[in-house]
Amino acid sequence: MLGALAGRLGAAMATAVLSTAAVFLLIRAVPGDVVGEMLGQSAGDRAAEGALRAFFGLDRPLWQQYIGWAGDVLRGDLGESWRQGMPVAGIVGEAFLVTLQIGLVTLVVSLLVGVPLGIVAGVRRGRWPDLVVEAFSLVALSAPVFWTGMVLLIATSTWLGWSPPLIYARPGENLSDNLESIALPVLALGLLQAAAYAQFARQQTAIVMRQDFIRAAIARGLPARVVYGRHLLRNVAIPLVTFAGVILVQILGGVVVVETLFAIPGLGRTLLAAIQARDYPVLQGALLVAVLIALLVNLLVDLLYAAIDPRVRGA
Repeated sequence: MLGALAGRLGAAMATAVLSTAAVFLLIRAVPGDVVGEMLGQSAGDRAAEGALRAFFGLDRPLWQQYIGWAGDVLRGDLGESWRQGMPVAGIVGEAFLVTLQIGLVTLVVSLLVGVPLGIVAGVRRGRWPDLVVEAFSLVALSAPVFWTGMVLLIATSTWLGWSPPLIYARPGENLSDNLESIALPVLALGLLQAAAYAQFARQQTAIVMRQDFIRAAIARGLPARVVYGRHLLRNVAIPLVTFAGVILVQILGGVVVVETLFAIPGLGRTLLAAIQARDYPVLQGALLVAVLIALLVNLLVDLLYAAIDPRVRGA
């Protein structure tokens, strides 16, 4: 077990290095001159451009720039924003907390909605509950998150006369306004992930329902709460835990869309703004956090999987 954990940690570290190096190089491969854009009307002044390149370290070879940046990261220094002049750690940290709230609430919603629907559909396979869940999953999975968010925004404002606050409120400022701010983004993301969870739970439930021990339990006349609550859920829970990691990574990708659509200052919107402004330090910091989150989620899922499955724990 310890050897497997060490192997996963080593693989995660290697993935982090390769991912950040690739991002670092790709950012600088984008056509255009960021220094010229920042100088504006002074672009073309070689002295000014040279001084600014030297100040940002852009006059050094790419490998030296990356090693310098990676060394600063290991010391806990993500640098300063080229556009805002503020520490990147503060900018990305505040944005991450916003995205974390949206992500966790979305995960809870998808679990509470998707898992029961999927289990019911799997148990009642081929009957009307299964057909209803299949229709819901087909519609929700086919609709892009942006389209779903737009429909929810238009529907709530037109039919209910309600729209989310124009300015995002943090939980510590006003919890009621905060919940109103994230309601539609969570619903837009949650419907998609609940449909994915429902489909996965349905498939896993159908597989377990065909096993001999379930049929034997039903044949012995055991109560439904014992058959489904003890035998079925125990075996379905293991793959559902693993799938939670997939859902979290998908949520991380979807927040870019919903945060931009609903003007929420989270990690996704910060990342998009940094791309548009070509603010390399903020862009690198935001992507670093995104990569680390994905790696941490996968590692935690592996550990949790080993904790609940004796076969893996003993390996």
